[in-house]
Amino acid sequence: MDLGGWLRSLGLGQYEAAFRENAIDDTVLPNLTAEDLKDLGVGIVGHRRKLLDAIAALRADASAKAPPPDTLPATDITAKDTAERRQVTVMFSDLVGSTALSARM
Repeated sequence: MDLGGWLRSLGLGQYEAAFRENAIDDTVLPNLTAEDLKDLGVGIVGHRRKLLDAIAALRADASAKAPPPDTLPATDITAKDTAERRQVTVMFSDLVGSTALSARM
């Protein structure tokens, strides 16, 4: 992403040098806060708001393009990949007077 071009498209090209000097790139940009923008020298509230709105739009675009994290690619199941099935018997039992019995132990 061309950060300078992005700033110019927002009409905020005057901040390009500050972003470059502070190593702001497309990986850092989505995490910038209003406080970070103040530290970068973006003193005008309207400019900060415009930048924050544009950053939020970038985040929304990035999340829309990313595949859902729970989607796994389809793979062929081989004999090695399959689990072994076994019968399991589970027994639940309750002893009358089990509290008194455990107290004696």
